[in-house]
Amino acid sequence: MAGIGKLNRYDGYFEGEGYIITWAFGHLFSLADVEAYDTSVSENRYWSMENLPCFPEKFVFELKKDANKKVDAGVEKQFGIIKALCNREDVDTIVNAGDADREGEIIVRTCIEKALEGQKTLKRIWLPDQTPQTVREAMTALKDESEYDNLANEGYARTYMDWLYGVNLTRYATLRSGTLLRVGRVIVPIVKAIYDRDMAIRNFVPDIYYAVQSKAETNGTEIELTSKQKFEKSKFEDAKDLCDRYNAEKAVVTAKKKKKDKLAPGKLYSLTKLQNFLGKKYKMSMAESLEIVQGLYEKGYVTYPRTNSEYLATAEQGKIKTIIESVKKMGYPVEFRFSKTIFDDSKIESHSALTPTYKIPDKTKLSENEMKVYGAIMRRFVAVFCAEECTVEKTEITISVGALEDFTLKGTVIVNQGWTKYDDYTKKDKLLPPLEKGDEVNINFVPVEKETSPPKHYTIETLNNYLKNPFKEEKANASEQEEEEAEYRAMFEGLELGTEATRTGIIDNARKSQYIQLKKDTYTILPAGENLIESLSRMNIIMDKFKTSQMGVALKGVFKGSSTIDNAIDFVKTEIMAVFEENKKKGETFDGFVGDVVGKCPLCGGEVARTKFGYGCRGYKDGCKFSTGNVICGRVISIDSIRQMLETGTTPLITGFVSKKSGKEFSARLAVENGRVVFKF
Repeated sequence: MAGIGKLNRYDGYFEGEGYIITWAFGHLFSLADVEAYDTSVSENRYWSMENLPCFPEKFVFELKKDANKKVDAGVEKQFGIIKALCNREDVDTIVNAGDADREGEIIVRTCIEKALEGQKTLKRIWLPDQTPQTVREAMTALKDESEYDNLANEGYARTYMDWLYGVNLTRYATLRSGTLLRVGRVIVPIVKAIYDRDMAIRNFVPDIYYAVQSKAETNGTEIELTSKQKFEKSKFEDAKDLCDRYNAEKAVVTAKKKKKDKLAPGKLYSLTKLQNFLGKKYKMSMAESLEIVQGLYEKGYVTYPRTNSEYLATAEQGKIKTIIESVKKMGYPVEFRFSKTIFDDSKIESHSALTPTYKIPDKTKLSENEMKVYGAIMRRFVAVFCAEECTVEKTEITISVGALEDFTLKGTVIVNQGWTKYDDYTKKDKLLPPLEKGDEVNINFVPVEKETSPPKHYTIETLNNYLKNPFKEEKANASEQEEEEAEYRAMFEGLELGTEATRTGIIDNARKSQYIQLKKDTYTILPAGENLIESLSRMNIIMDKFKTSQMGVALKGVFKGSSTIDNAIDFVKTEIMAVFEENKKKGETFDGFVGDVVGKCPLCGGEVARTKFGYGCRGYKDGCKFSTGNVICGRVISIDSIRQMLETGTTPLITGFVSKKSGKEFSARLAVENGRVVFKF
C-alpha cells in the first residue's frame, strides 16, 4: 500500500487512487485428499490400502478444510472477496504481490486461477523489502507474470511431490505399523540425522590413546607443546620411547614472525546464519526467530528474510548507500565500500542477504526479542560497512625439537578494535610467551593418557549447517573460502535438505509430532522419532539425504527450465511404486487400525485387537496376558496372518525372519501354544 496514496478500507480489501488491494492469509487452497480422486471409496472415513497408491492424472486444489473436513468459514469468505474483485468489470490488471519466493508465487497464482472467469492482464511485483520507497519503485517496474513461470513450476512441482510422498507413504506406513507415521520428503531425513547422531552417542565406546606433550616453564612461563603424533592404548612404550628421544634433544626458537593484519568482519546474514547466531546466543528456536524476523520485514524494518545468501547484488549499491545514510544518523561510523566479499551476483539465487532498511524503528516500540533479532542484523551491517578497520598484530613462533619436530605457537592481539566494538566478537587476545629467535626452551615430554570423545548432539547451528550441505566433506586443511564455495554449490544444485523458506516449519512439525525435542539449543531424538525411523527401515521405505537430495536436484531442474513438472512427478512415482511392489511380492495386506478386532483370545475367549505395537487381548485389565508384537525377528506380521493364526491355530509359512543370534534368515509358521506365540518349523 505504501506510496499508492489514500485508500479506504472495506470488508476484506482496500480501495482508492485506482487500486484495489486484497490478501490471502497463508494458503487458502490445498491439494485435495486421496478420496477426492477415487469416488468409489469416498464414503470410507478410514484410511485403506484400497485406494493406494494414488497418482492423480490432474491435481486438484480445493479450499482449505479444517480437521472435520469442512471449509473454514473465514477462508471461504476471503476467497469470495478475491473472486468478486478479480472479476469486477473495472479491473483490467491483476498484480501478484505474494512473498518473493516459489511459495508466495503459487499461493497467489492458485487464488487467481480459481477466481478468474475471463481474461485479465497479469503482472508481478517483486519486493526485497516493504518500505514505501521500495514499493513505489517496484510499482513502476512491474513485470509480466509469465516471467516467473519457472519459479511457479518449481513451486507446483514441490507441492505435488510432497503430496505424493506424504499422502501415499504416510498412509501406507501408518496402515502397516498401526500408529500414525508422518512420512515426508524432508521431515524424515531431518529426524533420521538426529536419530543417527543420538544412536552414535548412545552406542559410543570410548577408547584410550596417548598424546606426547610437554608443559615445562621457561623464564617463569609455562609453554605447552603437543606433538602431532598419537599412539593407540597398546602402544604406550612407543609413546614413552618417543618422549625420551624428544627430551634428549634441545628445543630452540628457530623463527619468530610478527605482522600487522586486518581482521575482517563476518558476512551479512542469510536466514540460516542468523538463526544459528540467535539459537547459540539466546537459545531462540528457529520457529521463534523466523516469526520475529518475518514480522520485522512486514513492518518494513528489514529486507526479505527467507534468503539463502550472505551477499548483496551489485545493482543494489544505490539502495545500500541510502541505508548507510540512515544508519549514520544513529551514530554508527559506517561508510559505503564496494568489495567482492560484500557484493557478488554469483552467490545470489533469488534474494540478497538480510540487512536493515533505511526505515529505522523506534526501539521503545519493539519487544525484547524483536530488539535481539533486529540488533543482530543491524550490528552485522554496521560491522560490514564500518569505517574503522580492525587491525591486529599476529605473532608466530616456531620451536624446533632437534630435527625431530617443529612446533608452531600462534598469537593474535587486537591493536585497533574497529568493527569489533559494534558486532559480536568473543575471541580474546592470545598472548605468546616472551621468546626470541635463538632462545632455548625447557621441555619435558611425557605420554598423556587421553580418551576419545563421543560425537556431539546436533545444535540449531550444526543441524542447520548439515541441512544446507549434507554431503560436505570434512577437510582438515580446507580454507574458509573452499568451504563457502562448497556450500553455495550444494545450494544451487539443490542438494540441501529443505530450503530457507521451508526448513524452519518442517523442523517445528517434527517437534510438534514429538519426534525430536529442542532443549536450549540442542536437538535430541524422542521415542516416537526412534519408532518412526526404525519402522520405516523395516518397511524398506528409504528416505535419507541421498533420496531427498535427488528430489531437490529434480526441483532445481524445473526452476532452471531444463526439466518439467511431469519429469519430477515421474521420478517420485517410480520411488513410491517400488515400495508398493515390494509389498505385493510378499502377498500381504496391511489394512487395519489400532482398536480393530482380529479374532478370539486363545486364553480367555475375549477379543484380540490391534494395538500400537502389535495385537493383544482386551481382557488385559482382568488379568489376561495374551499378546504378540507385529514385528517378530525383524519380520512385520500382517493382520491376515494373525487372523488365520487365531482361527486355525497357525499361520501360513512366513519367510524373512532373521535370527537374533546368527543374523541368518529363516522361514517358519507362527502358532499358539499354551497362550504363547511360538515358531513352527
